[in-house]
Order: sequence, then structure tokens, then C-alpha cells
Amino acid sequence: MQPTFYYLCIMENLRKKYLRLLNSIDLSPKRFLFDNITWDDQLIILKGQRGTGKTTLILQHIKSHFSDLSQTLYISLDDIHFSKNTISEVVDEFVKDDGKYLFLDEVHRYKNWSREIKNIYDFYPDLQLVITGSSAIDFYINSSDLGRRASVYTLPELSFREYLNFVHNKKFIPYSLDDIIQKPEQISISINSEIKSIKLFHQYLMNGAYPFILHNENKFYEKLEAIINTVIDNDIPAVDNIQYESQIKLKKLLLMLASTFPFKVNISELSRKLGTTRDVLIKFLHLLNKGGIITLLSTEGIGHAIIQKPEKIYLSNTNIIYAISNDINIGNIRETFFLNQVSSLYNIKYPKAGDFFVDGKYTFEIGGRNKTKKQVAHLENSFLALDDIEYGYKAKIPLWLFGFLY
Repeated sequence: MQPTFYYLCIMENLRKKYLRLLNSIDLSPKRFLFDNITWDDQLIILKGQRGTGKTTLILQHIKSHFSDLSQTLYISLDDIHFSKNTISEVVDEFVKDDGKYLFLDEVHRYKNWSREIKNIYDFYPDLQLVITGSSAIDFYINSSDLGRRASVYTLPELSFREYLNFVHNKKFIPYSLDDIIQKPEQISISINSEIKSIKLFHQYLMNGAYPFILHNENKFYEKLEAIINTVIDNDIPAVDNIQYESQIKLKKLLLMLASTFPFKVNISELSRKLGTTRDVLIKFLHLLNKGGIITLLSTEGIGHAIIQKPEKIYLSNTNIIYAISNDINIGNIRETFFLNQVSSLYNIKYPKAGDFFVDGKYTFEIGGRNKTKKQVAHLENSFLALDDIEYGYKAKIPLWLFGFLY
């Protein structure tokens, strides 16, 4: 057993890093989820793709709600200390020193984190835990029974509405899907009185889905490519034991998908091009989906797409397409945007007609300003989500307006 002064040194070191990082955080702008989290719950899990602002969000919470920081501690679990020390050891020292609020970042980088968190939850009922992890941690939440104990939240990429707030200081309210469907003309008139919607929307599609757009726009794609590489090189191997050769093939597969318009998937053809078996390809798709880089769509919905062959494969947002593809297909961009924004709050399935079936009642066809309703005219509750139009009218809804859902 290590002597007490050893742990005191560790705690002092961790605390210095925490306070230094906290001091660098601005209190605004904040992600939409900040006000939607019930911060008093004993165990909160915040998951989501890299770069969406999870770390900043929890540090903003600390800075906003704790005037006395003595009972708080933030730790990133990719810290070198955890190469030979456990979370439990740190928790024990923290609680002994009257610590009550512990924030653990990057939990997916720590082996057997879910089992240890469950034990900490059970053995320290007066300790509040907030933990963050990548999109890939869902399996561990469910398999260790943390889902029953925890309040779980997902932080998606910036919505178009949030981008306008972050980058252009425009503070619009969010609208429900029913609002957008029922009042597209009224809402679009109100928003267009303050902004040039189409111009700003096209900027968002290229580089507006991540909060780090605020810091250095010129290095946006460099930062995004680094995030993609980190997910494949570090995050995915941390939750699934894959070899270096598989990581190379994951990157090759990603480039193939980035240049392909969403199509009805031919698994055999895709596996042949990648030079692997059907089963391995499905595993690769599953891993990229878990890592938050792609979205798989099936007739059963996004959540069930990995159980069977997906009908369509999308990159998770349009910024990734622009970052890694030299062949931009505008149809791909439009569908990817709609799926990314709407699926954050609503269930989406692959339909028999149209492009997307939402919440079991709405069918959407995606296209440009000249798109007609011919393909879905026979369907009740069918709508067109159209690019390059400023104002909605009846069943014709501006595509950009679906970026105001959160």
C-alpha cells in the first residue's frame, strides 16, 4: 500500500491541473444541454462525439454553480497518473478530504471504468459523480447496469441555431418539429428578418458543427481530421480490441463512404472494395458508428441499424464530409444535415417512399428548390425539406429550418 504522502502529492497535482484548466474556461456561449441537465442527480453520464464540448460544458457548470471549489474536483482519465493508479484510490482520498462533487472526463480511456464507477456509486452515496465519455460507451453503460443508476445525456454536434449563437451572437429560440411543420412560413419570416439564412446555412454546412470553430477557423479542418484520427487510433481501440491493420482499413472505409452518395447498401460489394470479409465489414461499420463518425439507417431506425444490414450509411455530419472528401455531392450534404439534426431528438427510420420517416408519422423528401412532391404525394403527413429557399409554405419547408430543433 502506498504511503499517505504519495496520495497527497497526487491529489495536489491533479488539483493544480483542474484549477488551471477551470481558469481558462469562459462562461459563454453555452451548449443547449447545459440547462437541460438535472445537475443534482447522484450519477450523471454525458456522452457524445469528440469535439462537441462535453469538457467545456461540465467546467462551465462548476464555474457557474460553485463559489467554493474545495469540495469539487475535475479529473481527465487520460492523465498519466491513471497508468498506475485507480479511480477508487483517488476517490477514497477525495472523500476523506470532504470532497463531494467529482467530475471524471474521458472515462472510455480507463480500463474497466464502468464496473469501478458502479462500485463507487454504491459505496459512496454522498458523492456526486459527473462523468463524460465518447459515443462508444453505450455498451458499457448497459452491460454494467449503470443505465439504471445514472441519468444519461447525449451531446450532439452544434445545431444551426447554436452555430448562429456561438459564431454570430444571434440568440434564437428552438422550435419543436411540430412547430416547424405547422408554421414554416411564420417561423422562417421571423428568422429571416434578422439573418441571411441561406448564406449562413451554407457556411454552417462546411464548418459550423463543432464549438472549436470559435478558436481558429483557419485550422478547423486540421482540428477535425485530428479528432477523427484520435477516435480511430485511440477511442475505438479503448473499447474494442482491434489491431493496427484494422485501424488503417477503418480510415480507408471512411474515405470510401465520404465520397459516396447515400445508397442502398451492398455489403458484399463494399467488403470486396475494402478487401475484407462481410462479417469484418459489418464490425467496422459498427465501430465507426459507435465512435460517432458515421450513422447507420435501417427500416428499424438508427439505433437498430447495426443489428441487421443498414439500408443507408451516412457520415455523422456535413463538416466531416467537407474535411475528408474531394468529391462533394450536394444531395449527400442535404440528407446528412437533416439526419444529423433531426435524429438528435426524434426517431428516424428508412421509409418505403421518401428519404426519412420520422417519429412514426412524418415522411420527408429532401432536395433542392425545384424538388416536387411527386414521390411522396400519396402519403399522408409528407413534406419537402428544400435547400436554397428562404421561406416555408405549406408542405415546403426550408431545409435550414430543421437546424432550429435544439
